[in-house]
Amino acid sequence: MVKMRLQRKGRKKKPFYHIVIADARAKRDGRYIERIGSYNPMTKPATIELDRNKAYEWLLKGAQPTDTVRAILRFKGVLYRKHLMKGVAKGAMTEEQAIAKYNAWIESKDAKVAERVEESARELAAWHAARNGTPPPVVVEEVVEEAAEEVATEEAPVAEAPAEEAAPADDNAEG
Repeated sequence: MVKMRLQRKGRKKKPFYHIVIADARAKRDGRYIERIGSYNPMTKPATIELDRNKAYEWLLKGAQPTDTVRAILRFKGVLYRKHLMKGVAKGAMTEEQAIAKYNAWIESKDAKVAERVEESARELAAWHAARNGTPPPVVVEEVVEEAAEEVATEEAPVAEAPAEEAAPADDNAEG
């Protein structure tokens, strides 16, 4: 039986995995048929590089993914593509419709992942800024809102300020 599984690389407490197609009887880190990607769980979010076409072809050939690889294939959309192609085979939709759905799903998923990467980078920058003793970078929208609030608070007291300042000035002159 052929399996899609992870092959551990990296050093102690710093794992890095290759996603490989291997004979089920082969050792975990032993001989494999083909390498189709990599998985790094140490980054935030985890970095997954996968050749989706090769993974899809191996699924069609009957390769059985392990639980972790199945989760990776689901995350990357390979299992969704297989699901859509079953619908095409049954006549539920055309191949063009299935490809359009798949591409739209991939684009939205990539956008979500990019958003997570940016959020993680902002968190890391804020952590470094706090660690170094400098304030975290301020978002432009917050600066605009604060400036608008300052202008609004400054305009109201300006009209009242001359009357109030005149009275204490007279008290100081007398005293």
